[in-house]
Amino acid sequence: MRSLLIYLRNYRKETVLAPLFKLLEVVFELIVPLVMAHLIDAGIIGHDEKTILAMGGLLALLAFVGLVSAITAQFFAARAAVGFAAEVRMALFEKIERFSFTQLDTIGTRTLTTRLTSDVNQAQNGVNMVLRLILRSPFVVVGATIMAFTVDARAALIFVAVIPVLSLIVFLIMRKTAPLYKAAQGKLDEVLLHTRENLVGARVIRAFNRQEAERAGFDAAADAYTHTQQVTGAVSGLLNPLTQVVVNTGILILILAGAFRVETGNLTQGQMVALLNYMSQILIELVKFANLIVTISRASASGDRIAAVLAVETEEETEDAVQDRDADAAVVFDHVSLRYAGAGAEALHDITFTAHKGETIGIIGGTGSGKSSLVHLIPRFYDATEGSVRVFGEDVKDLRRDGLRRRIGMVFQKAELFSGSIRENLRFGMKEAPSGNEGGAADGIPEEALIREALEASQSAEFVDAKPGGIEFALAQGARNLSGGQKQRLSIARALMRRPDILILDDAASALDFATDLKLRTAIRKMSGQMTIFIVSQRVPSVRFADRILVLDRGRLVAQGKHEELIETCEVYREIYYSQFPEGMDADASEAVS
Repeated sequence: MRSLLIYLRNYRKETVLAPLFKLLEVVFELIVPLVMAHLIDAGIIGHDEKTILAMGGLLALLAFVGLVSAITAQFFAARAAVGFAAEVRMALFEKIERFSFTQLDTIGTRTLTTRLTSDVNQAQNGVNMVLRLILRSPFVVVGATIMAFTVDARAALIFVAVIPVLSLIVFLIMRKTAPLYKAAQGKLDEVLLHTRENLVGARVIRAFNRQEAERAGFDAAADAYTHTQQVTGAVSGLLNPLTQVVVNTGILILILAGAFRVETGNLTQGQMVALLNYMSQILIELVKFANLIVTISRASASGDRIAAVLAVETEEETEDAVQDRDADAAVVFDHVSLRYAGAGAEALHDITFTAHKGETIGIIGGTGSGKSSLVHLIPRFYDATEGSVRVFGEDVKDLRRDGLRRRIGMVFQKAELFSGSIRENLRFGMKEAPSGNEGGAADGIPEEALIREALEASQSAEFVDAKPGGIEFALAQGARNLSGGQKQRLSIARALMRRPDILILDDAASALDFATDLKLRTAIRKMSGQMTIFIVSQRVPSVRFADRILVLDRGRLVAQGKHEELIETCEVYREIYYSQFPEGMDADASEAVS
């Protein structure tokens, strides 16, 4: 948690003023019992109306000034806490954005989501409460004890006996609850995992009638979280009753001893009331301090979880952009192998090939053969564990990821679009997206021309023009108001907006019919120029007319060549082809019929 305090650096004034105004409020509160003692002894017992009015007015003034001080302290504390949370959340989000796919896979999205939301909120509450009470409560306890000595030293010895006992109770409870709150946040991660999976996969769950099983899994995670919270609450719940018992025992002893001293004339009634007020102030503040300890324990556990994410090292990047050192080779795989973190076997083994500028490379293979893993190495979503991947003559590990990815257009197997207009989604793909909707250009081409070109090439123009507002049509979250094929085509259009040097289509047309797929590939070939295209697919027609086809099987490159060559020489490719087009049926005829 300490490492997060640097995010309070822009709120130094607030972090100083909030406790100072709280201390000012405490000073006025500590004066009140003395005023009450004088009011009782000199005013009420002495029947002095002037003293009663004067002391009553002073009490009202102290109450008003204390109220103003409390409100001012709360204002500065809240401002510092909210600003702290905003900066922590921004730093955490920025850190997550720099994580590699391997780090995201290792840490997990559920725990990152919890740390961005619940943990940051807990840390914010902790900062707010600390600024308000961390100095106030000890100052009241110590101040009330000192003021009690000014009233009566013998009676004040009871305060000296009570405070160490209370401090020991607070320390033991805090020591016990800190790890429990951390465990509770971990259980909350599990609840979030089940919630997220059930919301995202609601249709699948209902299709397979798995509601009861999923509900049971969620209930188990929720029960585990509840049990941990109950244990934590039971331990932290001991704090208030134990402090109440100790303080009220002290008050009882004070009344017994004070009554005898009042009777003998060694202590006035006003002084006795003042001592009871100071003991009551200690009781109230210790209850507040007990709650503060609970909040600090939660905030500390959450702060440690946030700090753990911020402490994860991200790879330092060197050069600013890709330099065309090799004029012909766009992508070179040189004995490349890949093993995912925590995986038992390699996803790719000893892959070697060269893709030249302007060449279209088809990648085909069975499920789990490593097709997506291969193309994910080009933009450095993952780094090869052995060998090297070179883009335009540069080893990708020596390049900045942002500079590398500016020259790559990527369309994933699962189409992901964002809430907003179609235009806003397409502008994600622009190299230099302007802030407004008008103007802007890429490679000297106006934005409107780029949009139209991308829509036409991706076969999206027809359905986009039919939407109300055209490219200004608003997409729902996850583009739920589009079909799967429409989402895939818009994803391809978004990648084409960049006019990339390398275009990667990772099974990007799986939801399209053969006729639309054929039109799409034909249009992309016409606009490609020197663009190097990688087409990942399990459908032979999608890769058949590629300049070269790479055939993968169990993470190995078993063959490469043109369609006709592979039919004759590669058994794996032949099996895939005849599984889709039985002997006697021609793929060209199939596409023509489609």
